[in-house]
Amino acid sequence: MDDQNKNLILATALSLAVILAWFWLFPPPENTPKPQDKGQAAQTTQDQAKAPSLAATAPTAEAPQTGAAPAPDKSVAARVAKLPRIRINTPTLEGSISTLGGRIDSLKLKNYRQTVAKNSPLVDLLKPAGTEDPYYALYGWAPGGSLQSSDVPGPNTVWTAPKDAVLSPGHPVTMTWTNSKGLTFSRTLSIDDKYMFTVTQKVQNTGAAPARLAPYGIVARHGIPKGKMYYLLFEGVYQMANGKLEEVSYSDLKKAGPVQNVGDHAKMQPGVSTGWTGITSKYFMTALVPEQGAKATQTAQYVPGSDIYQVSVQEPTVTVAPGASVETKTRLFAGAKVYDILKGYEKQGVPRFIDAIDWGWFFFLTKPIFLVLDFIHSLVGNMGVAIILLTVFLKVLVFPLAYKSYVSMARMKELQPEIEKLKERAGDDRAMMQKEMMQLYKEKKVNPAAGCLPILIQIPIFFSLYKVIYVTIELRQAPFIGWIRDLSQPDPSSILNLFGLFPWPTPGIDSPLHIISLGLLPILLGISMWLQQKLNPAPADATQKMIFAWMPWVFMFMLGSFPSGLVLYWITNNTITFSQQYIIMRSHGHKPDVFGNIISGFRRKKKASSK
Repeated sequence: MDDQNKNLILATALSLAVILAWFWLFPPPENTPKPQDKGQAAQTTQDQAKAPSLAATAPTAEAPQTGAAPAPDKSVAARVAKLPRIRINTPTLEGSISTLGGRIDSLKLKNYRQTVAKNSPLVDLLKPAGTEDPYYALYGWAPGGSLQSSDVPGPNTVWTAPKDAVLSPGHPVTMTWTNSKGLTFSRTLSIDDKYMFTVTQKVQNTGAAPARLAPYGIVARHGIPKGKMYYLLFEGVYQMANGKLEEVSYSDLKKAGPVQNVGDHAKMQPGVSTGWTGITSKYFMTALVPEQGAKATQTAQYVPGSDIYQVSVQEPTVTVAPGASVETKTRLFAGAKVYDILKGYEKQGVPRFIDAIDWGWFFFLTKPIFLVLDFIHSLVGNMGVAIILLTVFLKVLVFPLAYKSYVSMARMKELQPEIEKLKERAGDDRAMMQKEMMQLYKEKKVNPAAGCLPILIQIPIFFSLYKVIYVTIELRQAPFIGWIRDLSQPDPSSILNLFGLFPWPTPGIDSPLHIISLGLLPILLGISMWLQQKLNPAPADATQKMIFAWMPWVFMFMLGSFPSGLVLYWITNNTITFSQQYIIMRSHGHKPDVFGNIISGFRRKKKASSK
């Protein structure tokens, strides 16, 4: 086996092994939560009840700071359904806020639908208790000193709000509640034209005694979201504290116990907060953003009795003297992880907010690739065309590196007759063969290792672009042409019904038969790889020749279930590579007759079969 073929097989095997390792050897885990052990739940409740001080534990969504068992979902849901609601209406959001606890618990995203169908429902981001998969944000005050939980507003407090109030940009809404000890609480909510709420909490003491209490905010999700979760993508809790971004998966949060301390607040002591905390999914996130530079404690925890995953931000305990008042202000992000929007909030003082997008380990590649792709898309208005132009840009960028490889491959093609003569002369003497081949390469100034350079260059670009297509919402449901209506999903056409000519349905993406339900783009990918292969020197060994002959079609089936945007990139890349290599070969005196050889091969096979 000559060195060039060894290196080419090594590079191809490496790329194949990496792809298989990522997408076959690491199957997605099931998200069905295991039933919680009753003894563990009881012990957790006892532990919370033993909490010695306000700063020793984080509030919980249903029973903050009391140590009592959470209220049953059915009773909470019944109260949520009966009480008045405050409507939310912005250019990007619609929904409502429950006056029970002031829960921000009903939110739909106007710009995003669940599927590409025209009448598909809007994406539900937040849902109230009593519905499927409750997910909401709430605020309150934790009692201190002589105050009891009934003396401060919590998740079950009924607030008073203006009748028919509508929260919209420029039109804030204020809710109020007064206790029996002369404390009047108000909560003012405002919202911008994108996804950021501002929550201003105020307490005024008209009583005779000072009051000690601490404001908090909570984002709570009941259970793990349904659907598949992949190792390629992080979903769970994000915590950004003092410049350090931490990820806590649902499984890790469940194992950690009732409270997990985050960032630099390992002992739950209030510190200077320069960050945010939230629960993220693939494309959407709900995050608490305290005042930057203020003292706050960020926590994440799992509440076993209610199967709740939550994050919270709690500010230090304050003392409100008689006749005095205290006001605190925090923000809540609830929406889509759009790069430009997150970047805008970064400029407004939310540090590293664009890192809410899971850029992965190779962020130094994924971020620039996304920025170039997004810029091109802003010019052409079609994400498929943008992917094609991005591929052209990347090929131009790496062309100086690839040029030597193409030249080397052209010269290797020219040396094929001489190599064949060496093989005949050496016979079975492999040592002599290797020695004379190395001498020939030295005389002709050919580097056989250069042939695998294009594949090695393509591997990091391929995975970085895959990450961009998979995690950025800008690619979600982005159309290209005709039948390609979502570049983040596999090609929906299928050879099994002749690409829609026949009326019968084809296997879905979750079906094991989906791998043979090839769309048009994967077939074009296989053809482009096959044509490109025809320009490379053919291996003399029969086994190698068979492996290379099957390689394009193996990749065709393997990548058939990949996002169509990625397949489009690879087709474009192969086409450009073929063109570059063809032109360079001709410039070096070699005139490859690819199509003529293909036709001749078909004719030879036809004659052989007719005999």
